[in-house]
Amino acid sequence: MPSIRLLSPRLANQIAAGEVVERPASVVKELVENALDAGADHVDIEMEQGGVKLIRVRDDGSGIAETDLPLALSRHATSKIVSLDDLESVASLGFRGEALASISSVSRLTLTSRTNGQEAASRVEVEGRDMDARISPAAHPVGTTVEVRDLFFNTPARRKFMRTEKTEFNHVEESVRRQALSRFDAGFTLRHNQRVIQNLRPAESLLDRERRVGALCGQKFIDNAVVIDAEATGLRLWGWVALPTFSRSQADLQYFFVNGRVIRDRLVAHAVRQAYRDVLFNNRHPAFVLYLEVDPATVDVNVHPTKHEVRFRDGRLVHDFIFRTLHKALADVRPDDHFRGAVAQSFGREITSQGEQPAGGAVPTQQPWNGQPAVPSFGSDGQAPAAGSGGQAAPQQEWRASDQMAFYQSLSGGGVSAQQEPASFGSTAAMPLDQPASTEGSQEPPLGYAIAQLHGIYVLAQSSAGMIVVDMHAAHERITYERMKHALAEQDLKSQPLLVPLSLAVSQKEAALAETHGENLQQLGLQIERIGPETLAIRQVPALLRGADTEQLVRDVLSDLIEHGQSDRVEAVTHELLGTMACHGSVRANRQLTIPEMNSLLRDMEATERSGQCNHGRPTWTLVTLAELDKLFLRGR
Repeated sequence: MPSIRLLSPRLANQIAAGEVVERPASVVKELVENALDAGADHVDIEMEQGGVKLIRVRDDGSGIAETDLPLALSRHATSKIVSLDDLESVASLGFRGEALASISSVSRLTLTSRTNGQEAASRVEVEGRDMDARISPAAHPVGTTVEVRDLFFNTPARRKFMRTEKTEFNHVEESVRRQALSRFDAGFTLRHNQRVIQNLRPAESLLDRERRVGALCGQKFIDNAVVIDAEATGLRLWGWVALPTFSRSQADLQYFFVNGRVIRDRLVAHAVRQAYRDVLFNNRHPAFVLYLEVDPATVDVNVHPTKHEVRFRDGRLVHDFIFRTLHKALADVRPDDHFRGAVAQSFGREITSQGEQPAGGAVPTQQPWNGQPAVPSFGSDGQAPAAGSGGQAAPQQEWRASDQMAFYQSLSGGGVSAQQEPASFGSTAAMPLDQPASTEGSQEPPLGYAIAQLHGIYVLAQSSAGMIVVDMHAAHERITYERMKHALAEQDLKSQPLLVPLSLAVSQKEAALAETHGENLQQLGLQIERIGPETLAIRQVPALLRGADTEQLVRDVLSDLIEHGQSDRVEAVTHELLGTMACHGSVRANRQLTIPEMNSLLRDMEATERSGQCNHGRPTWTLVTLAELDKLFLRGR
């Protein structure tokens, strides 16, 4: 073998550049992170030819002193950490001191900077060929400008792997989007070939933040997103999660930040996927912009060259916190949230809470041909006005709890009867069935009043927001499913002993894991005993899953324990079985419903968790606003 020798500084920097500088977007990421770490209030990014010809990043941060300029371009030189204690609780975006050295080794780099204490700015220039820094005076305001020209000019092999100008700029734009979402307190400007692509001002208020998210992720995302903000055990999760109906065919609208750093983490992805499991259609992906704030000492950011991954000290705690927060946020969504948004969008006004009038007057109601209001309002007793009482003389009929009782008794079949209702799913489901639901203070229920049944499949309702169409089978399926889940949770999983224990060959690691987590498996309804170094005996399984593939179920549970430290596989399979039962026990197509039965179904949807989707992720209802109807028929033109 050849003798061992030290690498030259130039070659070492170019090897490091292979890890840090993958394409122009990598350069932009590193330079913008340095600008933000310097306390910049505004970052200006200018590109030419997708970043291959020119990348210029200008900021108004604290700047770099003249004596530190040559050192700034050296490897492992940084102002952000000094000791090991600093590394164990990194609060800055950068900390390794490799970015500028790596970039300068594969480009022609010019850095101009000035601090508050300097009368004039200084410039340092370096080229990848010789790495000799040349310092000269310059004119520049307080802050720093970094110019990167001719990227990969001295590494032709790397340049051959560059894509088209449009593709490379798309990656740059995505990188800037992530940085702009991570720091609402800073402004960003992005130019490409002398054309302004993004111009974002600092966003301090919630409204300004939503505008920035809407500008970067699309206004439809904000219109279909739920705002969350939860704290527990030293963790805080806040941001926006899209409703399941706003799912994506690809995971291209998923942004997760830990202490302001954008990351991609399998633990986080699993927690989010688990929270959406009951409401997302097959092969669809959720959309979210989420921010996790933790103690920097409990997260290790130094586990990946590009800092895209982190490692949590207590991953299980973080996983459970994210899952429970998102699960609750999605469960708390009710049709009235859609109703308020639709009315505000339809009439150009903002409704702050259910029943409140928008600024500037009441919500207008559509006037039918006879001049009477199309939508009746509740009286003081919570019932719709009857014919002759001054309101509309039906087709809306008042719905009663007795109608609700009869409805579920007639439709329960193999599903859940009315007596098996859970203690609480919402404001109305928690009430005894012989008591009418109180709607004091609201003019109408969110899903309006049923007026007809279409083709034996859909329920047609109207409200002040417009026309609502409900898939009655999908809606009843969700209601039945949620009640069955609640009943099962109250009774716990019952185990059934196997007449002949099932022997299962596994690895030593899996066998040891099953032995260690015996109590946890018992809570899942599984009694597993280790009878050999690589052999398990399955003695009990959940009673509901006695017909399932027990061997595959146990292997999947052990696999989850290895990867995530816990498993929800039994719960997932159990819920899948309950979903099948709810599907078969729900009202079928061509079942003719009366108006009270249809209204009863609408009221239960308003009180049921996740009622916007059936068990398979299909939407249960949709709203066509009056503005959309007017546009369809060219009214007002």
